[in-house]
Amino acid sequence: MTRVLAHTGFTSGLLLTDCTGEQDTHRHPMHLLPGTQLPSGTTAPQYNPENHGIGIVHFGPGAFHRAHQAVYTDDVLARHGGDWRICGVSLQSTQGADILNRQKGRYSLTIRGTEKTERRIIASISHALAATRGSEAALDLLAGPSIRIVSMTVTEKAYGILGTSGKVDTSHPAVAADLRNPKDPRGLLGLLVAGFARRKAAGLPPFTVLCCDNLPENGRLIRAGVLDFANRTDPNLAGWIAENGAFPSTMVDRITPAATDAFLAETEKQLGARDSAATQTEAFTQWVVEDTFCNSRPRWEDAGVLFVPDVAPYENMKLRMLNGTHSLIAYTGFLTGKKYVRDVMQDPVLRALALAHMKNAALTLADLPAVDFKTYAAELSDRFDNSAIAHETWQIAMDGSQKMPQRIFAPATDALEAGRASATFAVATAAWMRYCLGHANGRDHDLRDPLEADLLTITRKAGSDAAQIFDGIAGIPRLMPKVLAGSSEWRADVVRYLGAMLSEGCEPALASALKNIRT
Repeated sequence: MTRVLAHTGFTSGLLLTDCTGEQDTHRHPMHLLPGTQLPSGTTAPQYNPENHGIGIVHFGPGAFHRAHQAVYTDDVLARHGGDWRICGVSLQSTQGADILNRQKGRYSLTIRGTEKTERRIIASISHALAATRGSEAALDLLAGPSIRIVSMTVTEKAYGILGTSGKVDTSHPAVAADLRNPKDPRGLLGLLVAGFARRKAAGLPPFTVLCCDNLPENGRLIRAGVLDFANRTDPNLAGWIAENGAFPSTMVDRITPAATDAFLAETEKQLGARDSAATQTEAFTQWVVEDTFCNSRPRWEDAGVLFVPDVAPYENMKLRMLNGTHSLIAYTGFLTGKKYVRDVMQDPVLRALALAHMKNAALTLADLPAVDFKTYAAELSDRFDNSAIAHETWQIAMDGSQKMPQRIFAPATDALEAGRASATFAVATAAWMRYCLGHANGRDHDLRDPLEADLLTITRKAGSDAAQIFDGIAGIPRLMPKVLAGSSEWRADVVRYLGAMLSEGCEPALASALKNIRT
């Protein structure tokens, strides 16, 4: 039988169990029973999880959440206690919820620094639900008086909100289905609004909605989307949410590679138990939050969270300098056969392009007190260099149509209007468009993008005609800002770089682009 991690109910120990829940105290010399020590380099939770109730519902309990928000909450529980444990809700699959439930919410977090690797057991997640099995359990939870915060990391494509307008996209499958049947929702907006409705009917205060995805002004955007959805089903409810609810904006940052079979095997060897929810991440972590909660919150500031009156400047810095450079690295790296970010940073040309992009992105930002953008760029470079982090370029490349607008197009527009250099933004855009052909390095690849069908149709019809590819993709509604799509200078730059990639190959084209940027 496969052994999985489960908790004994004591602070100090984990117990090896099999999938039937039977104790396994004979198959490994380190039984992890109460009072025994975990393997060297692994620390246990410094509190008894069963003594703390649930106060947070989190949509999307995937790897990033397990490496970020759940860790901050775990730290607060250890320091201050309180009923702040988390129930995860998976919107798309059942597998992640089933894994967490088999392990009673526990999992190991491997923190890979440049000099040492640490491992700790996280116990802040109580259990998880799969919304695909039905919404009633999730709605009952959202309506519970103990729930004070509903947070989310569901990726940009899950919201069903049109651009930055705040209006719901009625063609989005989940939005459309939930508007037809708002009492049995399966999508994020529908579940939030139905949860608010039940609380209003029960005379309970609303929960705080805490968006932790890489969206511009994410709190304001999700607020607008929730209110628009509610207005379409119950205008009185929308008014109640607007008057009483809270939607703080946030900025989150921690590089979290996907778990590979090799990593899971490594973890099993170290723990002596199979941990199917094992998560790996870098040592750096950051969380900046607007302190506008409506129904109390954990003392996250004691775990390192920065509470500020306005997140937007920090958010722009991260979106443009880190995420934008990540996208440039992902597409140029994937197209030149580099599997990991660390491999890209070992290539002199691609590294130089990444560093130049950080500099150009910084020029589009307003000054931020106590932040030196040159220092921040150097820190980013060190993080990308981290040889212990196996962050795949293909993982970062997914959902490009949802990421490019805020990561690349928005700063490119600012640079263009200010008369500043925009070449690295054009290179990133050309590389993304080249990636959208779905073929590189002698093999086909999936785009893993909600607009995949449209992008493949455009690029394959155009073939090697860079101008036709640009015009087709730029013509997709709500993708590229009109001022950018209509700029002859921008179009010429992107078409030139893309054309070179198609005719000369990506490596020679990127080397030539770097020479142009340097001159």
